[in-house]
Amino acid sequence: MTDPDRLGVFLNSFYAGNGDFSDRLEAGAVRDGVPVIRKGTQSALRALLAIKKPGTVLEIGTAIGFSAVFFCRWSGARVTTIEQDEERIRIARKNFRESGDEERITLLEGDAARILPGLTEPYDMIFMDAAKGQYIALLPELRRLLPEGGVLAADNVLLEGDVLESRFAVGRRDRTIHARMREYLEAVSFGEDFVTTILPVGDGLAVSVKTGGDWRGAPPSA
Repeated sequence: MTDPDRLGVFLNSFYAGNGDFSDRLEAGAVRDGVPVIRKGTQSALRALLAIKKPGTVLEIGTAIGFSAVFFCRWSGARVTTIEQDEERIRIARKNFRESGDEERITLLEGDAARILPGLTEPYDMIFMDAAKGQYIALLPELRRLLPEGGVLAADNVLLEGDVLESRFAVGRRDRTIHARMREYLEAVSFGEDFVTTILPVGDGLAVSVKTGGDWRGAPPSA
């Protein structure tokens, strides 16, 4: 069996980076313990952006702005991003100015659960990297904001491997998040309006494409 750590190092050796500014921003975030999307996830997202070519991207969870700048760099999209932490908002706005992408990024300040119901325009692609226990609660609004063919990418769905375990095998304080993430993955995997694949990159990336209805069609004839 392949050592997953060795495999990760090997695959990351083929990742060319995101340019000087973004690479410095990423290195600083890693140094300071600020979460940013991992290299394997970045690689998968770059491929998705190249395939989808979105005109608009909605991001749930700005942090210090690395991923919003990432979406600007690798697509021609206008990015709307939501964050409620005041200090991270301040840093993100500074990073947007310094990256030269400030005019293409709209940062909405506040709780996504309160902001999303007020949004009316559809988004070609949505990237969710918020509190993991909120994914299932936010899904109805994200479904509403996605047109047919739109892509919903949810990061960190493997919960560092905990999502694979029985709820009794995870710590008591993590059981609610575990249950809610399982519920989210079931909703996008078995619902009638999404085609979903869960990629084992980073800490797991669930990629869901919205369909116009039950995509499975009639069962094959005997």
